[in-house]
Amino acid sequence: MNATRILSLAYQSGPLLFGIAFLAPLVAQVLEANQLPAPFGLSTIQFGLAVGVGGGLVAKLRGTWI
Repeated sequence: MNATRILSLAYQSGPLLFGIAFLAPLVAQVLEANQLPAPFGLSTIQFGLAVGVGGGLVAKLRGTWI
């Protein structure tokens, strides 16, 4: 794979990567800082990943975060 193809793939999956790499830990830390349990018996990071992946997929499909 050349660099252009790798950059293109990273650009196309940007919202999903943002959801996993930024939103998931943020949600987990907010829950832990406020001493709130994650719903459905999940750990806080599992719930954060579910929210991050879900939000990233919605943003990818819609083409925007807003």
